[in-house]
This record gives sequence, structure tokens and C-alpha cells, in this order.
Amino acid sequence: MKKILFVCVENSSRSQIAEAFFNKLSKTAEASSAGTRPALSVNPLAIYVMKEIGIDIGNNQPKMMTLEMLDATDKVITMGCMVGDVFPAPIVEIEDWGIEDPAGKGIEKFREIRDKIKRKGELLVKDLDR
Repeated sequence: MKKILFVCVENSSRSQIAEAFFNKLSKTAEASSAGTRPALSVNPLAIYVMKEIGIDIGNNQPKMMTLEMLDATDKVITMGCMVGDVFPAPIVEIEDWGIEDPAGKGIEKFREIRDKIKRKGELLVKDLDR
């Protein structure tokens, strides 16, 4: 089974949303998420907008990205927060989705980001499940 790692700086919104969507959509791969400087908790607005569509990420915790995670991963997807710069050499395939950080921007921005991540996740699953 392929393994996908979604990475952003705090692992508190975008990468948590991406992990949840991917694991709900894919039958042939699984995802996890991590951050380069993890927050203490998942952003409450990320939890709220996911709960609006029936996905509960309220018990998730931000995690620090580790070399062990990278070793166990087939593909890393960064959210657009320059975390690609922390990879000294590409040991796995890396793709950047270029998704704006919704932190501090209100519920509508969180919904917009959630929906964008969902569309990108659907395309990724379709590609991987071929």
C-alpha cells in the first residue's frame, strides 16, 4: 500500500485536512501528516469546517516530521509553506500544492481552503488508484 505524507509547518490545518480527506477517499493508499514546527493543537476552525462535512479531526494532534516518517513514505505533499526547503536531498518524491495558510483569516477562508484541498485530494486519489 502506498504511503503519502502531507507536510506543512504547524500541522494544524492544511495538512490535517488533507490527511483526513485522503484517508476517506483512497482505497489503495494511506496518508499521515506532520509539521516542521508543529503547533500544540489542531486549529479549532479546521476542526469545525471538517465537522461541517461529517469528518471529525477533533482528536488529531500535530506531529513532528521525522526521518522515520520519510523513510516509510512514497510521496510527500507540502502545502505551499516552503517546507520543501527543509529537505536537504529529495529522498522521496515531493510535490507542493501551493495552498494558502488560512490561519487568522476567518471561517470562510477555512472553507475555501478545505474545498481546494478536497479537489486536489480527489485528483491525487484518482491518479494513485489507477
